[in-house]
Amino acid sequence: MRAAERSGRTRLGDLLAASDPGLLRLTAGLRTAGAIALALAVLAPLGVSLTYLVAGAISAMVATFAIREKQRAQQAVTLAVGLPVALASLALGSVLNSRVVVGDAFFVVLIFCAVYGRRFGDRGTALGLIGFQVYFLSLFVGASASDLPALCGVVAVAFACSALMRFAIVPATPAGIMDRLRQAFRARLGRLLAAHVALLDAGPEEADKALADVREGTARLHDTALMIQSRLAEGTSDEAVARLLQRRIADAEIAAERLGLLLLTARSAERADTLTLHLPGAPVPSAGRLPVRDEATDQLRRDLLALRMLVLRPAGAGGTAVAHVRNRLLGYRDEDHLPAAAPAVQDVFRGIGEAARAVLGLRTALEGPQDESDDSPATARSREELEAEDAAIGSAEEAERDEEEQLTGLDRPTTRAAVQVAVGSALAIVGGEFLSSQRWYWAVLTCWVVFINASSTGEILVKGYRRLLGTVLGVVAGIVLAGLVGPHTWTAFALVLLLVFAMFYTAPLSYTLMSFFVTAALGLLYTLLHTYSLSVLVLRVEETALGAACGVIAAALVLPVHTDRRTDELLGAVLERLAEVTEAAVEQLSGGPAVELLDRARELDQALADLGAAVQPLTHPVTPLRTRRTTARYVLALLETCAYHARTLAATAELLPTHPSIAADPRLRRAGRRIVDNVRAIAAHVADEHSGARVVTGPSIAALLLPGDPGTPRYGRVTDRVLRHVQRLDEAVVGLARPLGVARRGPGEGPGE
Repeated sequence: MRAAERSGRTRLGDLLAASDPGLLRLTAGLRTAGAIALALAVLAPLGVSLTYLVAGAISAMVATFAIREKQRAQQAVTLAVGLPVALASLALGSVLNSRVVVGDAFFVVLIFCAVYGRRFGDRGTALGLIGFQVYFLSLFVGASASDLPALCGVVAVAFACSALMRFAIVPATPAGIMDRLRQAFRARLGRLLAAHVALLDAGPEEADKALADVREGTARLHDTALMIQSRLAEGTSDEAVARLLQRRIADAEIAAERLGLLLLTARSAERADTLTLHLPGAPVPSAGRLPVRDEATDQLRRDLLALRMLVLRPAGAGGTAVAHVRNRLLGYRDEDHLPAAAPAVQDVFRGIGEAARAVLGLRTALEGPQDESDDSPATARSREELEAEDAAIGSAEEAERDEEEQLTGLDRPTTRAAVQVAVGSALAIVGGEFLSSQRWYWAVLTCWVVFINASSTGEILVKGYRRLLGTVLGVVAGIVLAGLVGPHTWTAFALVLLLVFAMFYTAPLSYTLMSFFVTAALGLLYTLLHTYSLSVLVLRVEETALGAACGVIAAALVLPVHTDRRTDELLGAVLERLAEVTEAAVEQLSGGPAVELLDRARELDQALADLGAAVQPLTHPVTPLRTRRTTARYVLALLETCAYHARTLAATAELLPTHPSIAADPRLRRAGRRIVDNVRAIAAHVADEHSGARVVTGPSIAALLLPGDPGTPRYGRVTDRVLRHVQRLDEAVVGLARPLGVARRGPGEGPGE
């Protein structure tokens, strides 16, 4: 019974970890709702009015969600500095509340300073957010000079409750978050392997759905790897541990992605293109063809499930049976006991062996030394390779690179955004006063919010649309909840806590949902303040629409950054990172000096993630530009394919000094030069479509430079696998030329022909 309970808890923990990596959303929701509840529990026995209770709840929420630093000491400093900022903002709001012109002018200046403060990092962002939100609070509760002493006490109590919740009740250390992220990576890897099994079993009607699940699982695993990368410095004990974990995470991610591609090929009449894994809606190659159900495919299914078991197996739950399974899977790397099957199916078994080796390295990095008493020769060889890599990683020196461009004046994004949001807020104040002299600040709040984490007119337009949609739906929910709650104060507060938790838990997933929950919570707050009415909630929708419109107008007319310009800038950054990673990896594989490659590969991944966020206005379902949406998705898929191959080459190149199966080959340098030149030609065309840059096409790189040896098993030679990645990368880069409008020329043509 206890074993079953532990197994159930483990499965529940894996499910929660996979859905919320690092439990970051759960922590944010619990902290914020808990800080509000704690503030109410402290203030209520003091007999303060409902207005002060509402002020305390909002202050506790602001003090909790505004802090963004990862280190606890930095969080404490920001919270301590934030309290006087909040009190000063509250005092100014209370004094200027009755002075319309002066108060409105100061509010615009405050908004400019709050947005401009983002250039000073997380602390500047937090202090600006606290200053703005507390000033907004003074308007929301109608604070006056006579209320100031009591309100200052309420805000101080709220900040103290937030600190207690953050540092004592719901603590989250960088090391603890890293541990949970690693658990999430394993859980998501296990779910991806389950999707691989479903893809193997799927018939013609289920094949596309199964591929979509593999595609989603691969993307989620990649997102978790990026989250781990962003917290390595704070969440690990030293640089050597960080580099080791980075290496093992990269190995596991690449092995899982390769395994999915090999499965697709095994289902198909011909080798599947890597693009299939990255292009939304792309069908399964030869999807109408059922996989042959024979002894080999049955064994393949059992081995995929066994690999998933190795991934999810709790620490210390070993034994002879598990060691036997591990040894058998690792034996596929040495061609041991490969079943008689088609070459494509045998490749999947070999891919399982490589994935098992990646899992062995991942478990060693996460849990320390493993029991080696039952190791087979294949397992012992894998351990020796991993130990040699660990030693090389531990002695490597980090190459420092500083490629930040120093921007000044209005070219700096924070300055531009500050000017835009100040102008938009001024428009929102004027328009909001016409709608309501009492609730005009809702328009300003919406204008402010749509600019947060948005960099182009298109992004602001999409964000404004989502906020308006969430607000409309939230108004309907607010009407229903207010009617149900009636005069029951503490029932209303309890529902507000639930809605606040839901708001912060869903915020990273859906801006529309977040807006829905916050609007529903506001309906209950209005009920508590005895200012609730249907007309107030309708006014909330009108002010939201006005604020969103003012934000879009300001973004479009004041120092505009059009979506095309923004995406071109980010596309150029992706291409530059791709060229850097490819050039460095191929140079090292050709015998050049060792450099830091995985960090550069992750910079490429991050640049690609930024581009994916920026093109959302182009790929949004409601966009009327259907052809453009299809092109944007296709270009993103091609870039993700390029990033996969470049990441694999970088990971392989870092193994060169320690891996006995990899040898430097100077002839690769020529192949890499053609790819890098083509990437930079595309980047030049993106920067200036009149540049005349062309992409050079030619014979297959693998066939032209490094013909394979028929006497050597093609998968057994890592060099051959390197060639396949170089070839696929070359094909994907050339494929980028057509949707981006870059001219192509053959190897014998001149640049102007």
